[in-house]
Amino acid sequence: MSGSHHTSLQRLRLIDEAFLNLPERYLGAEPGFDATYHVCLGDVGRTWEIRCSTHGARVRRGVTRRAPDVVISTDAETWLALRQGELSGLDAFQSRRLAARGNLDLAIGFEGLFRLPDGRPPLMRMHQVEARGARVSTLTMGEGDDVLLIHGLGGAKSSFFDAAAKLSHRYRVHALDLPGFGSSSKPLTYAYTAREFAKTITCVMDSLGIERAHLVGNSMGGRISIEVGLRYPERVRSLALLCPAVAFVKREFHPIVRMLRPELGLLPHRFTRGMVESQFGSLFCDQDAIDPSVVDVVVDEFQRIYGSAGARLGFLSSARNIYLDNPFGRGGFYPRLSELSAPSLFVWADHDELIPAAFERHVRRWLPKAEQVVLEDCGHVPQVERPEETIELLLDFFTRAEEAEGGTRMRPPLRAAAGPAAQAA
Repeated sequence: MSGSHHTSLQRLRLIDEAFLNLPERYLGAEPGFDATYHVCLGDVGRTWEIRCSTHGARVRRGVTRRAPDVVISTDAETWLALRQGELSGLDAFQSRRLAARGNLDLAIGFEGLFRLPDGRPPLMRMHQVEARGARVSTLTMGEGDDVLLIHGLGGAKSSFFDAAAKLSHRYRVHALDLPGFGSSSKPLTYAYTAREFAKTITCVMDSLGIERAHLVGNSMGGRISIEVGLRYPERVRSLALLCPAVAFVKREFHPIVRMLRPELGLLPHRFTRGMVESQFGSLFCDQDAIDPSVVDVVVDEFQRIYGSAGARLGFLSSARNIYLDNPFGRGGFYPRLSELSAPSLFVWADHDELIPAAFERHVRRWLPKAEQVVLEDCGHVPQVERPEETIELLLDFFTRAEEAEGGTRMRPPLRAAAGPAAQAA
């Protein structure tokens, strides 16, 4: 037997062992959980089926006729590294060493179902947290001070997967699905207002043992983060707001939006795949720069989730409440914004068609102490379109906020804000 053939057989035995010992590493699941995974290792031409339920985990080589909830495609080297805890599934997904189709939350949560060798806990875990009558799906990974990542309207925690992977090298990161979105429950009686979301966020923090945290919010998540900072300042270390949904000043559509009834979302309807792809593409400055596989995953997820009447109600109610947010006057958004005490970073984008960077002048007027940055050649989701620059801004801002908290005067940013609007701020 040649040496290369012997080495190949040893490698296949290691791969088989990494699958066959999964049942003894299984950590269990909540009542009613039942998911079937197909894991395809393309470089060795083999597929394994893993079925996980409240009764245990079952593994077999090959597949049955049972339709999988998730198909995970990777290579043997990556699979073995995942099972040894040398990298997380999010790291592998972010570096495009792993692809998944089907229920994305089930795919990402797969590794959290199993202990690592020597009894070590998994690198990340999914939690189902009960908060104010809703069940909130939360992903936690990393060690250190806490960072909460809050997605935007129509999105889910998946919009922060790449950011979570990078930030988890220095922080304990929690990416959550708001009620009505993603894998969280979608109560028909939930208010879907910034105030109610903020209360829910603090309940989730209590359940996860988080006393204070840095909050990062994109779009609607930015508006909710601001609300947490205003109502519960003792829970917030800093606020990093990525294209936040601040109150609209021009109100020409206000009467029309007020007449719209979110309850119509309870009626069955759907958006075509082309419509979803077009809307998703409009969030970016350079659509060609977005990995087509990521587009497929996002569109699949949106169509799967929006098929629920509760999700449609949550989406339409949240959109209506954002647009109707009163900008001025008693209880208006901008006068309240002036009361924000936490260190705050507003990141705008010069090609954002939803929340134009021109809003920075209103923030400058009402909250002059806030830092503001305008990213050039960027759309509405900076953490996806400009991940490296966004993470650099976040890490620098968190560090300076922590230093200031310790009694050191908050030093200037390491880098100047990009774009003429930011320079004028």
